[in-house]
Amino acid sequence: QVQLKESGGGLVQPGGSLRLSCAASERILQRFVMGWFRQAPGKEREFVAQLNLNTGSTFYAPSVRGRFTISRDNAENAVALQMNSLKPEDSGIYYCAARRLFTADYQDWGQGTQVIVSS
Repeated sequence: QVQLKESGGGLVQPGGSLRLSCAASERILQRFVMGWFRQAPGKEREFVAQLNLNTGSTFYAPSVRGRFTISRDNAENAVALQMNSLKPEDSGIYYCAARRLFTADYQDWGQGTQVIVSS
């Protein structure tokens, strides 16, 4: 099991930027797909973005495409989510998750980091 820990959340004004980081307890090998999810108060958790560490391919929710970028951080055991042009509806708890290649469900989850977009 991979331990994941998110950081970088906070309060930002609409139109601003934040960079979230997800640190893993072990080297993230190419057999993983890393994902970011978020959950707003009173809503279900939703998919935001994913990065296939084997192929480098990315996939985004339509609501964030063109504004958010998921990437491997400088360290081999971290993944980042760069969030630009933030909107109030982007507020929520952001979770990092990992799943093995060729599996459908994310098996490992972090505790989350809160993002608040407000003026």
